[in-house]
Amino acid sequence: MGQLRKDPITGRWIIIAPEEGRDPCKFIVRKHIKKGGMCPFCEGHEGMTPPEIFAFRNHGTHPNTPGWQVRVVSNKFPALRIEGNLDKQGIGIYDMMNGIGAHEVIIETPDHYKEICDLDSAHIELVIKAYYQRYVDLQGDNRFKYIIIFRNYGRDAGASLEHPHSQLIALPIVPKRVKEELKGARQYFDYRGRCVFCDIITQEL
Repeated sequence: MGQLRKDPITGRWIIIAPEEGRDPCKFIVRKHIKKGGMCPFCEGHEGMTPPEIFAFRNHGTHPNTPGWQVRVVSNKFPALRIEGNLDKQGIGIYDMMNGIGAHEVIIETPDHYKEICDLDSAHIELVIKAYYQRYVDLQGDNRFKYIIIFRNYGRDAGASLEHPHSQLIALPIVPKRVKEELKGARQYFDYRGRCVFCDIITQEL
């Protein structure tokens, strides 16, 4: 299991994998699956992924079979694992805890060739509803303090599969940068009496 350790210099929490004592010269470069290759996220390949956690499905279809529109599975190579206890402790200069969290993949469409901009508004609504459903479910776990949903696009951004998908990570801590943004937003409101995010949107529009 990975660990979360607090950097005593910056105050940021970092994820480490102490059991991964690999030679730094022997990094594995994951194969980037091109369009038309054997993609585990394509419909009909459900057995190539971990079991589905949630899905919007066609009526009468069963979990982990074809017939889905949006499908959520655990990440096969998770940064954090949902099983276990945090076991917070201080060892020497480090505050640390077990690498407990959630790391999920939201497969946005069964169609390998459609990007999110190609989907109709009803299907995009299903993707957002899947985000919401997973957020609400994980929010009920009192170990988690922060949930982020993000989307890598392309190999340079870290996506190892071209099939349209997003990722969700639930953390047992609130990242330092998020705390700083919230503090800054409050200071802006206290000084100006307005929401900084509303002002940014208004000015950009």
